[in-house]
Amino acid sequence: MDSETPLGVIQATGHRSIARLSNAWYVLATSGELTNKPLARTLYGMPLVLFRDVALRPAALLDRCAHRNAPLSLGRCEAGTVECAYHGWRFDAAGRAARIPSLIGPHPERSLVPSFATREQAGLVWVYATPNIAPTHEPFELADLGPGYATVTRMVEASGTLHATVENALDVPHTGFLHRGLFRGAGKTNRIRAVVTRAGDRVQTEYIGEPRPEGLLGRLLSPSGGVVTHYDRFILPCVAEVEYRIGAENHILVSAMATPVEDTLTRLFAVIRFRTRLPAWLVKQVLEPIALRIFAQDARMLERQTAAAARFGGEHYMSTELDLMGPQIWRLLRQAELGKTRPGNDEPDSWRREVELEV
Repeated sequence: MDSETPLGVIQATGHRSIARLSNAWYVLATSGELTNKPLARTLYGMPLVLFRDVALRPAALLDRCAHRNAPLSLGRCEAGTVECAYHGWRFDAAGRAARIPSLIGPHPERSLVPSFATREQAGLVWVYATPNIAPTHEPFELADLGPGYATVTRMVEASGTLHATVENALDVPHTGFLHRGLFRGAGKTNRIRAVVTRAGDRVQTEYIGEPRPEGLLGRLLSPSGGVVTHYDRFILPCVAEVEYRIGAENHILVSAMATPVEDTLTRLFAVIRFRTRLPAWLVKQVLEPIALRIFAQDARMLERQTAAAARFGGEHYMSTELDLMGPQIWRLLRQAELGKTRPGNDEPDSWRREVELEV
């Protein structure tokens, strides 16, 4: 996809916008999901098992016992190890055999099961996608917003590539049609400006002159209206952020971490933080069903988009200057896959585009 010109076309048999970034961190679970049972998860089609070590830190191993190939996730957690359900072999966080039942004498000291670096922060468990190495950079950190914010964390799935799913999350023009009446599309359109800028590992769009979005969600967020400050961001390898400030008292920041379960299945761990003049419990009770309904509409469309690409033997994309984020996201993913950039490299980029559009 040509990301530098206003009009770019992809029409190649078998083309799929799939980039696999192995030297990167992805969210595999929330902290609360790591209980006293092994947790099976998949990353880029690779089966993993998550558990807590003896110090209660998260650990991740390939979900395959070194002895007879049984999935370790079928077993149990025991004294900071994961025990295979087949023959009882236990493995520690480094993949070493902590116990081999009935074996008299020393156990193998080397790692028998590939292990993956992990980090736990802000209630999320991150896993590095390449085994048996020490990463040279840390995972994305949620911005510190200070006191007074309520937080909601939700996990959802979509049958789409990471690129398609993230583009959908950051695409403004579709909202007035697919989500008509819920978010935009309920009244007259407004002409606004969008300024797109890039840094080494990210792209951001700032929307200027945008009134409060029409539709039920906008009215609930700010009943009295107000001018909107609106940013959409993508940050390598997998973070989509949507930020709204409406008037002086309403602020919402959605940080969605996208995890490629398979090439065309993406799991989103969304952390929504907000501050409004309404009580937080009321906002959660009223807005969450609306937000989930909006996502369900997106998920159905992504599923049909993915099926159509498969039916036609590949993708056919025609992008105009109104496709503000999608081509830039693909550019970043592809460059990272080729090793030309990496997450954490936020050096400024002189590239800038300003577009006028109606929403």
